[in-house]
Amino acid sequence: MMIFNPVILSVLVMIILCLCKLNVIFSMLIAAIVAGVSANMGVINTMKILISGMGGNAETALSYILLGTLAVAINSTGIANIISKKISKVVGNKKVYLLLLIAALACCSQNLIPVHIAFIPILIPPLLKLMNALKLDRRAMACCLTFGLKTPYVVLPVGFGLIFHTIVKDQISANGYVIELGHVWRSTWILGVAMVIGLLTAIFITYRKDRIYQDLPLKGIKDVECDKMERKHWITLVAAIVAFSIQLITGSLPLGAIAALAVLVIFRVVKWNDLDKMLNDGFLIMGVIAFIMLIAAGYGRVIRETGAIETLVNGVMEISGGSKVITSLIMLVVGLFITIGIGTSFGTVPILATIYVPLALKVGYSVPAMIVLITAASIIGDAGSPASDSTLGPTSGLAVDGQHDHIRDTCIATFIHFCIPLFIAGFIGSLIF
Repeated sequence: MMIFNPVILSVLVMIILCLCKLNVIFSMLIAAIVAGVSANMGVINTMKILISGMGGNAETALSYILLGTLAVAINSTGIANIISKKISKVVGNKKVYLLLLIAALACCSQNLIPVHIAFIPILIPPLLKLMNALKLDRRAMACCLTFGLKTPYVVLPVGFGLIFHTIVKDQISANGYVIELGHVWRSTWILGVAMVIGLLTAIFITYRKDRIYQDLPLKGIKDVECDKMERKHWITLVAAIVAFSIQLITGSLPLGAIAALAVLVIFRVVKWNDLDKMLNDGFLIMGVIAFIMLIAAGYGRVIRETGAIETLVNGVMEISGGSKVITSLIMLVVGLFITIGIGTSFGTVPILATIYVPLALKVGYSVPAMIVLITAASIIGDAGSPASDSTLGPTSGLAVDGQHDHIRDTCIATFIHFCIPLFIAGFIGSLIF
């Protein structure tokens, strides 16, 4: 039976343990062991594979630590406080304005200025007091951030979107049907509409009511009061521009963060002797999340090594009997489980395309339908996965005062408002296109 497939068993165990409030790291470790043992790999071999696979997210983990340190350094100058006050004046007492503004800024982080999650630990913590004053439900803010981290690359072939669309094009072309880049964005718009509907539902319906939070100290970040821009603030802006520029030129976020820190030290905005403390404070903000990303890479390696993904996907054809309705449903469900476990859309496309493209051609899907189905199946669980940077990023900014839970306040909220609409849109698109 498909439910006894190691991938299904493992992801179910991880979800249940997370919902039972077991730490995400422990949940993934246990889930990885379940996957390995159920695939007859043995506990010892499973742990070896997990540890060897952790390097897959080494750069991401290093980026998180350095971004945490950079966030502490930037916040120590007081510029984040100044920006927070300016945003406060713009939004007034309208929390909807703040939510839409952050969603727009998050969208820019994927395409216009492709820095991904880099802005979150810098911009969001200083805004928590404003959110508290507005009695803003942070689950709505988590949805806004996740929306901005995902929707642009799914819909637009620019920045990270160009990378993602190229992966989709190349993988579909390599597995039996040659398509052009334009075919992708002309088909995935329906998934973008689903994301917009999910966002608006979260803001105006689900989380529109007030929610009370206390003004508690922020881990690793001091509240520095500043009203006017000074020399150190302008240098800090230059450092931020340096970080973004180097990332864009080299493609290395860690290198950009190191360069920005160097600028702050050289111009004495940050003291040399303070770097140790700032690094420690950076660990307080991002250390756990960085380690989760390492474990997530190892867990994904275990999932792939079981060989159960191919077995799972091959079982789709046997059950569907050639019916598009049944095939679409099963392919999306399988994609949901795989992406929740692996936590990456970019890494899931090659896994699914190998089997899904020949299957889609055999069943008789049109090109747009095939693109929508494969794209949806590859991104569907990413927005609600405990191991995804689309959920870990928002949590890193919203949880610095200990009042935002990664599973209950981020993952469940984003799963409801994005994974479910994406599932529906993928299913409809695969049948009507």
